[in-house]
Amino acid sequence: MMVTEALYKLMYPIGKYESPTFITENEIRLWIQTIEETPTLVRDVIEGLGIRQLSLQYRPNGWSIAQVIHHMCDSHTNAFIRFKLALTEDTPTIKPYKEGLWANLVDYSPEYLHYTLIMLDAVHAKLTLLLKAMDIHDFHNRSYFHPESHKNFTLGDALSLYDWHCRHHLAHIHQALDFDGKFE
Repeated sequence: MMVTEALYKLMYPIGKYESPTFITENEIRLWIQTIEETPTLVRDVIEGLGIRQLSLQYRPNGWSIAQVIHHMCDSHTNAFIRFKLALTEDTPTIKPYKEGLWANLVDYSPEYLHYTLIMLDAVHAKLTLLLKAMDIHDFHNRSYFHPESHKNFTLGDALSLYDWHCRHHLAHIHQALDFDGKFE
């Protein structure tokens, strides 16, 4: 599939993820703050939305707002588990999952979003506790192996990625509301 510049901007409204070359303690604090605040930011954006609005897509053939939020919860639940594995094992190999297929399962429906919001709150709260308790050396020296990319991710890299992931999908939610059904 050829991706036009316009479609690329819809897919990556804040730009594509770029791994930092060096990670500072200040960046770590900011990224943890993003993790901590994301569930509240999501709730603030979708407050009062009905099924029609939660079904809006952020781009042609893209996910709906509800699917994006369900995906965030599943992705960040996986992140939480990946961090715990990396903190308790030596460079564990993590389990990838088929996020596109997950998005088509029944639990990604707008009708079940209230369960996901509760879970998103809990996962982000637990992940925040874990991140704040970590030492700077954990972010630089602890890692996991991702078999799809054939790459080790330090926990600093992973935190940077999930900070971007939160902001990326929040931008998708705003985008879907701004376009209000243009892609239906």
